[in-house]
Amino acid sequence: MSFSIVGTGSALPDRVVTNGELSSFLDTSDEWIRTRTGISERRVCTTETLDELASAAAEQALESAGARASELDLIVCSTTTSDHLLPAEACAVAERIGATCPAFDVSAGCAGFVFALDAAEGWFARDRARRVLVVSAEKMSRILDWSDRATCVLFGDGAAAAILEQGGDGPLSLRLSTRANTSDLNVPGIAGSSPFDRTEHPASLVEMRGRSVFRFGVMSVVSEVQAMSAEAGVGVSDIDHFVFHQANERILDAACERLGLEPGRVAHTLADTGNMSSACIPYALDRLARAGELCEGELVALVGFGAGLDVGSALLRWGSPRG
Repeated sequence: MSFSIVGTGSALPDRVVTNGELSSFLDTSDEWIRTRTGISERRVCTTETLDELASAAAEQALESAGARASELDLIVCSTTTSDHLLPAEACAVAERIGATCPAFDVSAGCAGFVFALDAAEGWFARDRARRVLVVSAEKMSRILDWSDRATCVLFGDGAAAAILEQGGDGPLSLRLSTRANTSDLNVPGIAGSSPFDRTEHPASLVEMRGRSVFRFGVMSVVSEVQAMSAEAGVGVSDIDHFVFHQANERILDAACERLGLEPGRVAHTLADTGNMSSACIPYALDRLARAGELCEGELVALVGFGAGLDVGSALLRWGSPRG
């Protein structure tokens, strides 16, 4: 069963942390960070909770769609950095916005938004939902080693959301895959306090093999765009907008060069937000939508990749059956 995105929203913390500020306590510089990542600044939570950011993004998406929380049939939240292990972040969003529908989380790293779209599509296919809220919310600052310049300079906090409605002409392609690898990008779990536990418990901080993830990212974007185009029976040149996970500007540049994409067709939000994990793709969609750059009937390709190593891609036709 097809669905369309009929509204988007996003929310960022107020606090801006520049590369210059990071260089005051790290062995780094603005030039070092910008030339290697494309990032100039990022947003970091100070007083905001992830519940607040996720709910604000959801409310903005509802307003954009002209919908009410009471009309939602499902809420799916992609996150790896929730404010609580229990309940799901989606339940906190439901409570805050006044929804009474089922709500659950998915954890697929930076590919989480597309995995959430796939979960929603299943509800539409079984005719169990007409309107679904997908929220991607990440507070990456809570799992960073702020003494490690190789990782802490890359990430930021934020949330973004989309309202999906049953019907329309899409998705033309929706693909999920996992190249099982738990060591290239990993955050160890919490230790707990069991008196019977004799295992080692490293800190719950991001561990990443940067070069391996870089290669995986470039390969994933290129192969997924080509596969989606073939599956949908359209040429890469027929796709109007490309929204890739915002991990590193060099990954985007390398993938775009291999695909022969003009810069104007590819979303770029990384410079001002850093890597917000699963929130990157819906945030970029919201920026494009609010700038009036997404037109009815245009093709939009999404590719997310991250821990797992998970990959999610979708080819959507922009436009909405309201109702």
